[in-house]
Amino acid sequence: MLEYLNLTLFSVLNADADLTGWQLIGAVFAAQWLIYLMPLSLVLLWTGGGRAGREAALHALVAAVCALTLNGLIGQFWYSPRPFVAEIGHTFLFHAADSSFPSDHATSMLSVALVLAFSQAPLARRIGLLLLPLSLVVAWSRVYLGVHWPKDMAGALVMSAAMAWLVSTPALRAACAQQLPLLENIYRRVLALPIGRGWLRP
Repeated sequence: MLEYLNLTLFSVLNADADLTGWQLIGAVFAAQWLIYLMPLSLVLLWTGGGRAGREAALHALVAAVCALTLNGLIGQFWYSPRPFVAEIGHTFLFHAADSSFPSDHATSMLSVALVLAFSQAPLARRIGLLLLPLSLVVAWSRVYLGVHWPKDMAGALVMSAAMAWLVSTPALRAACAQQLPLLENIYRRVLALPIGRGWLRP
């Protein structure tokens, strides 16, 4: 039943064989480049968001790293062939024939977006609410271009939500709070020059 639903959704979402022009360019841009908004958001939060913003950035980073680590383990123990490996649908983006489940692109972006969207820091929350719909665009584009299944995106959402919940637990929040001063010290040492010139927040 679930596999039938997965195949049905894929047939609906996957692009037609004659995809060209601005639609192809836009989909490829979404699939390959929107992901860079995620690390950029964390850097902006760290350098300009104050203490609350840095805590949110650290929580989001931990959630993404944990989620991607678990994704890697799932891929090692269970190989899920991509649509082009199974010779289903149309593919418009080069990709290695590694396991597709869950999607790393969607997982990393959704993990960060969910943590930030539920943060108490206003700037982090605004960034998270911006990243959430963009995460869905990334997920759609990778199915549309034929390198992922809808089930890969469902798995990414479940993994991201689980890791976002994990970093909200008291134990993980306390662990992050312990490490934050050390990370701030490293940041101030490495970037002492731009901080001293007032280009970055200390």
